[in-house]
Amino acid sequence: MVGTARVIHHVLTWALVAGVALQIFLAGLGVFAGAANFATHRDFGYLLELLPVLILVAAAVGRLGRRQIITPLVIFGLFILQSVFVALRESTPALAALHPVNGFIIAYLAVQLAREAWARSRSGTQTPVSSHAAYEAPGS
Repeated sequence: MVGTARVIHHVLTWALVAGVALQIFLAGLGVFAGAANFATHRDFGYLLELLPVLILVAAAVGRLGRRQIITPLVIFGLFILQSVFVALRESTPALAALHPVNGFIIAYLAVQLAREAWARSRSGTQTPVSSHAAYEAPGS
């Protein structure tokens, strides 16, 4: 069960990265192909919000360590914040303008999470791998 959870975790982290990339494209579509396309961006964002929760569960079942559990929790919180920023667009547009910045923070954390999962799977370790372990030179 632990091994299966780790594989699922790995797949879900990269699905999140791909989903965030698609979400950025959908935002661009809303800007350049008409505002009506923002509904797709919004709806896909709500769907994408589920992935960090699933990643968190897979990390816990796979016993992947605190960082692999806390990071998806932070990402989920940032997804919630995305909706808050959109809700502020009429009353406080300067805060609402943080919506794309927050989106890129989500993207960065998703990539970091996926890279750590990839490094762990490549190393064949059964214990949590720090984000720096993948970048250490052999023999260091």
